[in-house]
Amino acid sequence: MSSEMIPEYEVVHGKPRAFYERFERKQELQHQTHYCPGCGHGIVHKMLARAIDELGIQDRTILVSPVGCSVFAYYYFDVGNVQAAHGRAPAVATAAKRSRPGSIVVSYQGDGDLCAIGAAEILHAANRGEHITVIFVNNGIYSMTGGQVAPTTLLGEKSTTTPRGRSAENEGYPLHMSELLATLEAPVYIERVGLGDNKQIAQATRAVRRAMENQVRGLGFSLVEVLAPCPTIWKKTPVESQRWVRDVMEKTFPLGVFCDRTKTAQARALPAAGPALEELPKILHVAEEDLVEDNPAAMAQRSKDLDLRVRVAGSGGQGVLLLGEVLAEAGLDAGLEVSWLPSYGPEMRSGTSNCHVRLAGRPIDSPLVTNPDVLVAMNEPSLRKFYESVRPGGWILYNGESYPEDCVRSDVHVLARQFTHVADELGDARAGNMVMLGALLEIAEVLPEASVDEALRHLVKTPKWVELDERALARGRELYRESMEGVCHAT
Repeated sequence: MSSEMIPEYEVVHGKPRAFYERFERKQELQHQTHYCPGCGHGIVHKMLARAIDELGIQDRTILVSPVGCSVFAYYYFDVGNVQAAHGRAPAVATAAKRSRPGSIVVSYQGDGDLCAIGAAEILHAANRGEHITVIFVNNGIYSMTGGQVAPTTLLGEKSTTTPRGRSAENEGYPLHMSELLATLEAPVYIERVGLGDNKQIAQATRAVRRAMENQVRGLGFSLVEVLAPCPTIWKKTPVESQRWVRDVMEKTFPLGVFCDRTKTAQARALPAAGPALEELPKILHVAEEDLVEDNPAAMAQRSKDLDLRVRVAGSGGQGVLLLGEVLAEAGLDAGLEVSWLPSYGPEMRSGTSNCHVRLAGRPIDSPLVTNPDVLVAMNEPSLRKFYESVRPGGWILYNGESYPEDCVRSDVHVLARQFTHVADELGDARAGNMVMLGALLEIAEVLPEASVDEALRHLVKTPKWVELDERALARGRELYRESMEGVCHAT
């Protein structure tokens, strides 16, 4: 046959451009993909890649893949890829979309990830109508971790954690996430499709493209649930698994469109992008030009070896956290590196409360303060809990009439006073925390008064309390100076 008689062929289907040219694996596994023979992920990957190609959005797409078999997506898609913690893909996708409004963001999740640990994430993302597309691959089992029961596991099905089969009485009913999300007002499009035969696959392909197109049009939240086979964990052949999707799974999870507002939905304005990184110091009032008078930015350079570690402890209602906040805010205003870590119980009043504060001239490695330079103990239980942790040479400020003899240490300094009574004499016993802070500031000598005043005005909104707190700080400083003259007991 001559070359003139050879017919010309048009390529109808080929490898999507949204895929990498070469799929990389570990050296000894280069001959295979990450997915088992008959796995639904490969099919869904192709659907998504084709939709990206057809819509011409490859350079705009960000794919968020969490823990589970979906974690491998970044090996295949030549788009922006972000790895998310288990169940957190909708939250990460929200952040990506809001920070880059012009991007097309896809949250690609399995059923254990989306319906179990990530149930709250997907529920609230859908309820907010986030401008993202969610591809939900439902194979009714935890596949990657060995086959535990999932929220979507069918009744009667055995798993490593339901060896006798799932029962409604013990594990509850299979969770219908598409139906649940469809009750919300914000989602634009929710459909469940399957991979049980070629007809179902064709419909699934259309649904995935439509969900992606909705985001391109700016319509809001779309989700496509895909019933997918898992031959390895189901212990079936690929052909048996595909039939199982069509003949068994579909009875529990009927296919169909559960929400479609695309005809009436209007393109909504995207949330404004967040501020640029270089603008944050100005917004937080820690830029050099925002520093108050008499508080030069050079202080951080002079204090590069500073690392003050403070533990504040007491009961709820004593102002433990506010004391730490004022200290931390003053450090920020002074140009120092700062960390503030609160810890408190569920009670509104009288429950345990403490916080860790670090002020440093260099970047802080951890906010935890295990061996404080200064312990501020506002009651005896807090003193007894933490006094042994104070580093040798450090200070203990104790709010008590006398320091307990069985807590005395010869290698630390102690200032024990009824700071609450001192504050009461000034006008309100609740200012006792500021009296103790004043003593702490006088001991540490690391913060200018101007920074402390600025922090106080930033955190305390009532002028009456600002004035009282300022007097309490001054009185606390006086108490320390008096103690150095031998008026107060110091060990």
